[in-house]
Amino acid sequence: MSAAQTPRRRSARDRLLETADRLFYDEGIHNVGIDRVLAQSGVAKGSLYYNFSGKDELVRTYLHNRHARWAARIDEELAAAAGPSAKILAVFDALAELFAEPGFRGCTFINAAAEAQPGSAEEQATKDFRTWLHELFGTFVTEAGYPDKLAAQLVMLYDGANISAQLDHNPGVAGAARDAAADLLDTAQAATRRPRPPSRRASD
Repeated sequence: MSAAQTPRRRSARDRLLETADRLFYDEGIHNVGIDRVLAQSGVAKGSLYYNFSGKDELVRTYLHNRHARWAARIDEELAAAAGPSAKILAVFDALAELFAEPGFRGCTFINAAAEAQPGSAEEQATKDFRTWLHELFGTFVTEAGYPDKLAAQLVMLYDGANISAQLDHNPGVAGAARDAAADLLDTAQAATRRPRPPSRRASD
C-alpha cells in the first residue's frame, strides 16, 4: 500500500473527543475519570494537556459538540418544513428519530444539569443550550402570531418527551408529544381567528 493509500491516523484530539463523547454520555461526566478517557483513547496524558487544559475543557468541548450536532440535525428537519407550525412539529419529528436510536440515554443537557456544580462547564453549556431551545420555539411562535406562552408550553413538551423516553424506555412518546403540540397549535390558531368582542364605549 502506498503512502497515499495509507489511512490517516486520527489525531489525539479527535480520539480524546470521540472517547469522551461515548463515555460521558453513556456513564455520566462525573463517573468517568480522565484516566479512563486516556486509556480507552490510547492518548498519552501529555497529549491531553497539549489539546485541552484539563477535564473541564474536555467536558466543555464535548457539550459544545453535542449542542452543535443536535442543532444541525434540527436544521435538517426544518429545511423540509413549510411555515412556522410545520417547523415546530418538525422538532418533535427529530426527537422521534433520536429516541429510536439504540444508544439513546436521554437528553445530554438534562443529564449534564443533574451533575452540574455552580459555575461549572456543565452549568454554562446547559444554560447556552436552554437559551437556544427557548429561542428556537419562540421564533416560530412569534412568526406564526401565536401567544408568547405557547413557546414555554412547547419546551415543556420537549422536556417531558425526553425524560419519559429515557425513564420509560419508550421512544413512542415523541409521537405523543407531537400530537400534544399539534393540539396546542390548533388551539392557538383558533384563538387567533376568533373575532374580538367590541370594545365598550365610555359612558357619557
